[in-house]
Amino acid sequence: MSALFAPLTLRSLTLRNRIALSPMCTYSCEAKDGLATSWHIHHLASRAAGGCGLVMTEATAVLPEGRISPQDLGIWSDDHIAPLKPVTEAVHSMGAASAIQIAHAGRKAGTYRPWSEIRGYIPESDGGWNKKDAPSAVPFREDTPIPHEMSKDEIKNIITAFSEATRRSHEAGFQVVELHSAHGYLLHQFLSPISNHRTDEYGGSFENRTRLHREVVTACRAVLPENKPLMMRISGTDWVEGGWTIEDSIELTKTLMPLGLDFVDVSSGGSTANADIPVGPGYQVHLAEAIKHGATIPTGAVGSITNAHQAEAIIAGNRADMVFIGRELLRTPYWAHEAAKSLNVNPMWPNQYAWAVG
Repeated sequence: MSALFAPLTLRSLTLRNRIALSPMCTYSCEAKDGLATSWHIHHLASRAAGGCGLVMTEATAVLPEGRISPQDLGIWSDDHIAPLKPVTEAVHSMGAASAIQIAHAGRKAGTYRPWSEIRGYIPESDGGWNKKDAPSAVPFREDTPIPHEMSKDEIKNIITAFSEATRRSHEAGFQVVELHSAHGYLLHQFLSPISNHRTDEYGGSFENRTRLHREVVTACRAVLPENKPLMMRISGTDWVEGGWTIEDSIELTKTLMPLGLDFVDVSSGGSTANADIPVGPGYQVHLAEAIKHGATIPTGAVGSITNAHQAEAIIAGNRADMVFIGRELLRTPYWAHEAAKSLNVNPMWPNQYAWAVG
């Protein structure tokens, strides 16, 4: 029996296997209004047809100024619910569970999308926005904008924005909500001493730097039905001295579990541009493993996981409970079926394909 293709139950949701489409930005909202398009339906449904157990949207902004780029998905208003419903319906029709990652980019918001001829932050004259919210007025790099240090009232507004985004996600039919607190975006910025230099109750000590997370998880759990899992993506470490550490991540997880957090999706880095990250096959798996056993919570491993036997070893070795696959699933939408074949498991092709390909 393959461990990778064993079901996984989180609250009342049972996933058909341990393979998830990692949230991969596609920058495809053409009208700059954050509304899902036919691109999102086809992109995500194809990975569901491809055999994933869980299919997750890209980072979906809780406020317009929280977008990484103007073309990002959004969920900051009720207008976003209706265009997202066909996405969840398509994913469910292919046998996968639907998930949404809700996010605010903070000081890293408002950049050109990757294939633009121009790189960097977008000026307001070209459709960008000047206000970059952050815990402190500390730029990401010397050559990037100095962000706006948020007031306590503005922090409360962020909590409300995540809560309202969670409600809308439920109404759009998503079965899982993931809070994005990784890669140097806003929630991660509050955690890391690199970006959080505050001296009030949201900065300084570990308890204060993690306060926003406790408040966001509490607010989101309050509006998410009891049967639906709440996940969080975190950067397990900043990879720099004086930054956020794996020990911090374990302690954070322990404080959030009693508040209703069900699962941690473990990535790393993003708080600084000069971190020395040892990128290579499965280079972040040890972080998921440390949190899984240190906090006793299901975790997801992500990062250069590309083949079936590698993924199988991660799950079978009790190093993580799911593998989140990004770039490899962009290259190969039916990766899960190919993985099943490699592991001598019967692929779960949709009937429309199974009769022909077996």
